[in-house]
Amino acid sequence: MLNLLSWNVNGIRAVEKKGFLEWLEKTAPDILCLQETKAEPGQLSQNLLAPKGYKTFWSSAEKKGYSGVGVFTKKEPLKVEVGLGIKEFDSEGRTLILDYDKFILLNVYFPNGGAGNKRVPFKMKFYEAFLKKINSLKAKGKRIIICGDVNTAHEEIDLARPKENVKNTGFLPEERAWVSKLIQGGYVDTFRHLNKEKGHYTWWDYKTGARARDIGWRIDYFFISENLLSFLRNADIIKEVMGSDHCPISLNIDIKL
Repeated sequence: MLNLLSWNVNGIRAVEKKGFLEWLEKTAPDILCLQETKAEPGQLSQNLLAPKGYKTFWSSAEKKGYSGVGVFTKKEPLKVEVGLGIKEFDSEGRTLILDYDKFILLNVYFPNGGAGNKRVPFKMKFYEAFLKKINSLKAKGKRIIICGDVNTAHEEIDLARPKENVKNTGFLPEERAWVSKLIQGGYVDTFRHLNKEKGHYTWWDYKTGARARDIGWRIDYFFISENLLSFLRNADIIKEVMGSDHCPISLNIDIKL
């Protein structure tokens, strides 16, 4: 059984001070994908770069202290691709693509639509470029796992206050329609496939102290291509883990690397 975790840490150096490495050692996932690392490898401690039992891979933004993704993996992948091959997106350090032969894993920090929805056009452009990338892999018969902060709640069930947010990025009709398009294109929202209940969230606004009241959004996902569905065993939200405004999510698939 393969155990994968994904977590938007909102600053890897910040969570390191809050016991991240101890948590990693205790939970010992086979693969851990991080988003919003906000650091370049040169700014990280040796403990983060090479924790016992793991190889790490990083993609950083050109802008300091912004965006970025990282992967901790017990088994070294056959190949690692940094970015989508499109400069305007790759300069923000949003994507790592790891080929494990039995599947291809994409760890992605999708853009936020920004204050006043100003970056929504950029976000939608990224969404489309990403979809083109995964569809080209799927066309070759690859099994695909996608994880990360998608920055969009798909349905009303996925956020505490849907009606108040219909004009806000993260719940705009065009953003939600893209998630629908992804699912209709043969990618399964693993958590929702196994759990139809409302009230399950992965992000809470710091400023309003929303976590204490559980006024949240489910914007972090594990998607799998349909040819992996028979291997799916569990997908969960680990809301008790603190340290970020997001909590980790998990995926268990019955595959050995």
